[in-house]
Amino acid sequence: MFRYILRRLIAMPFLVLGIVTIAFLITTVTKGDPLTAIVAEQQMSNPEVVAAAKARWGLDRPLPERYMIYLGNLLSGDLGTSFITKRNVGTDILYRLPATLELVFTAMIFGTTLGIVLGVLAAYFRNSLIDHGARLFALFGSSLPVFWSGLGLLFIFSVMLNWLPGPGRVDARLALPPGITGFLTIDSLLAGDWTVFKDALRHLLLPAFVLGWTVSGTISRLVRANMLDVMSREFVLTARAKGASEFRVVIVHALRNTMVPTLTVIGYSFAYLITGAVLTETIFSWPGMGSYAVEAARALDFPAIIGVTIVGGLAFLVTNLITDILYVVANPRVRLS
Repeated sequence: MFRYILRRLIAMPFLVLGIVTIAFLITTVTKGDPLTAIVAEQQMSNPEVVAAAKARWGLDRPLPERYMIYLGNLLSGDLGTSFITKRNVGTDILYRLPATLELVFTAMIFGTTLGIVLGVLAAYFRNSLIDHGARLFALFGSSLPVFWSGLGLLFIFSVMLNWLPGPGRVDARLALPPGITGFLTIDSLLAGDWTVFKDALRHLLLPAFVLGWTVSGTISRLVRANMLDVMSREFVLTARAKGASEFRVVIVHALRNTMVPTLTVIGYSFAYLITGAVLTETIFSWPGMGSYAVEAARALDFPAIIGVTIVGGLAFLVTNLITDILYVVANPRVRLS
């Protein structure tokens, strides 16, 4: 396993370099002038102002030179300066990253729990109304665009029923606790501020469910298929013959043996949620990396776009590596080559 991990770690910088190169080239061929994000509209007709802006941001240099300069800055940990915020892109990302991680972790809890429960029910009550209903619910969540499911559930639970608050991370009228972890729910608990905690949790529930619902279908289908296979095996039949309760047969014997192959899908689903939270954050006005990426794309903020792409790609690579390692630890029979 050590050699496998070493090979993956050696290959990771080259993969990141590929991500950086592709993102850099895409921004150069994109239609639109980034100067519109730098220079005021009434100053665009002034050639001196435009020339000064190009020189200030290095847009007057040849593409290969700009690429090498960017790589040099990247090696020193500098992701560049945002055209919009005029701050370092790394600082902007670090400020917004905890909000995205809080949303993704909660969505992963929703999606994994929902997928496993639906998969177990569908397998145990095979070809019944419960089976068809569970499969339809999971399939509906994974196939329906987040844009429609998010807006629909937001309209139902926030506008019609008024059970949950609208978009945002917390009520703007509340005083926020000191930022220790960046996770608003955890920081409010550490500060003992139950008002902020309850409000932040209520704001978190709906976007996390919408995002987690998208991966529940894949997880539930895999759990159902593996459960049907495991429950027909000899050790499960033996456990039933010895008088084991149905709960013990399903949960201890069947589900535990099902979770090893499911672990890979759960890990890949987490990586997908990190890179796929853009629409959810946009719909629910969640101040994370996704909404930052949308704002950067609208304003042609190229340094911010490339920075978000690099962080998202790196998170995807690291998550996949951790998933592969955990799979081998959970199932020693697997050999990595």
